[in-house]
Amino acid sequence: MKVSLSHSFSPNKAPGTITQGKPLLDPAGARVILGTDGGMLAEPITPLPHRLFGPRGVCLHEDGSLWVSDTGHHRLLGWKTVPTVDDTPADVLLGQPAFGREGRNAKGPVSPATLNVPTGIAAFRGGLAVADPWNHRVLIWRQTPSGPDHPADIILGQADGHSALANRGMDEPRADTMHWAYGVSALGDCLIVCDSGNRRLLVFDDPQQTGQSADLVLGQDGFSCRDENAGGPVSARSMRWPHMAVGWRGGLAVADAGNNRVMIWDGFPKRNGQAADAMLGQSDMTGCDFNMAAYYPSAQAVNMPYALAVLDERLVVADTANSRLVAFSGTSMAACADRLNGQPDFAAKGDNRWGPAERDTLCWPYGLSARGSVLAVADSGNNRVLIWDAAR
Repeated sequence: MKVSLSHSFSPNKAPGTITQGKPLLDPAGARVILGTDGGMLAEPITPLPHRLFGPRGVCLHEDGSLWVSDTGHHRLLGWKTVPTVDDTPADVLLGQPAFGREGRNAKGPVSPATLNVPTGIAAFRGGLAVADPWNHRVLIWRQTPSGPDHPADIILGQADGHSALANRGMDEPRADTMHWAYGVSALGDCLIVCDSGNRRLLVFDDPQQTGQSADLVLGQDGFSCRDENAGGPVSARSMRWPHMAVGWRGGLAVADAGNNRVMIWDGFPKRNGQAADAMLGQSDMTGCDFNMAAYYPSAQAVNMPYALAVLDERLVVADTANSRLVAFSGTSMAACADRLNGQPDFAAKGDNRWGPAERDTLCWPYGLSARGSVLAVADSGNNRVLIWDAAR
């Protein structure tokens, strides 16, 4: 049974006038839930084919399959078709030798088939790209992988498939190194990597071989700097913890979680360190406080946005620390969201609305993927993935 929500004052939202938000997704909640073992309460996190532990990445693939970064179990799970029943077991396993196994790099040496805290995941050229942050690399399969014995074809960030040092052990980054690469996304033949530990975004125009250098960097003026906010104050060109990027309306949107904002470029950037044209989540280009320095959120403010997706031409933002999804129609500076899920109104916050998990609640959503009228959500704090239809 669903929890009845009151719009009178409660501890999870601000007093006074409340701005209601139209639902982005079906108000009845997710159509399918994966990872909960049939219940909404906390469950054991044994690594089984249908069990998830802190998933941080999800991908609705163009071929109809579904892929999830089961982050806490250091593995990738694949379903050949998007499940239609709760807790359907996965068909494909990567990163571990068997479904009952877990551990960083399968408790062995690093290889092109192992994972260490996998996060972002994206369909790329008919295959798959996966961010492998604690191996400081991105793995690319030219075709969707078939199982644990299917190694990645291309590795970015390292010189080979058996290395795992941040920035290849150097003090400064280069165009061919990474430090805690968290997010990956595809835009045509380009692969975009949110190289979070280096506080930058890397663009690979045409990744074809292991160890290849990036062609463009954003968040820093050049490839050799990794300073927070490019070594200066928060600005239209700087980043703190970029976590995901998506193409939107012919341009680019980047979730800069550490600065509590989403950076918007009206067209795809062409120059290293190019400044963003607008900002969502802050009132100007220099703001960085969560919820715009207020305790409660609003339709304009966000708190550590980690993931982005585009659904029905709207930019969907996983407003992670506010445990909600907000969607924007406009790209103007400091635009307000016009769609909401996970909370009763724009001024409310709280994990699962400060109650038990329900089909329409969220607890620290970390990953998003949209295809058609469906949004997949990596609801990390609830150890589950939600397959949720757009609201009618």
